[in-house]
Amino acid sequence: MLEIILWIIGVTLFTVLGSWYARKYNRPDALIGLYVAFVIFSNIVASKIAAFDLGFATFYAPAAVIIFSVTFLMTDIVNEKFGRKETHRMILIALIAQVAVSFFAWLILSLNSAPFWTNQSAFEIILGQIPRIMIASWIAFLISENLDAYLFDWFKKITKGKHLWMRNAFSSIPSMAIDSVLFVTIAFYGSQPILPLIGGLIIIKWLVGIIDIPFMYLNRWIMYKK
Repeated sequence: MLEIILWIIGVTLFTVLGSWYARKYNRPDALIGLYVAFVIFSNIVASKIAAFDLGFATFYAPAAVIIFSVTFLMTDIVNEKFGRKETHRMILIALIAQVAVSFFAWLILSLNSAPFWTNQSAFEIILGQIPRIMIASWIAFLISENLDAYLFDWFKKITKGKHLWMRNAFSSIPSMAIDSVLFVTIAFYGSQPILPLIGGLIIIKWLVGIIDIPFMYLNRWIMYKK
């Protein structure tokens, strides 16, 4: 219960700060910075598999799912205020940042350790990424996040800017599902039972996506508040 409360406080605090910055300076810089931070941190902590007890069932998924799912909220916030082109630019920046972090992580891991430093194995567990998993992450990220941006913009046009909950939910939910299917299939096909992993990821992401809807309204209010 405490973890859920802290998660809600964290999502509220950081997204609201980004939206406040967007309103004050009419620039998406803070939102882009937070978005990139969320994406990169999700990659770093993805190696931890967490148990999510939902009462009626327990699902197992990378702990990063509760952080990465919020990135879809971030794309919707930027899309709402600055439009689809700016959202695509933000996604591209995040992809370049992921590649850069992966490269420098590999470079640091390849250096010879000092004889008195004994934490190389732990360092490799945290920063080391299997190339197949890394590539799966990039492909799934690029397709799903850009799809979310397209769908959000499309729903906004056909509803003439009304029904924010609809474009927030109906853009994020299918995009999250596609992200889960692509990532798990590319990363684990032939080595892990992919259907349970896909199911667990989709359910957790969808729950986060539904919970995100009030945050979307809060952030829009912050961005347009006078």
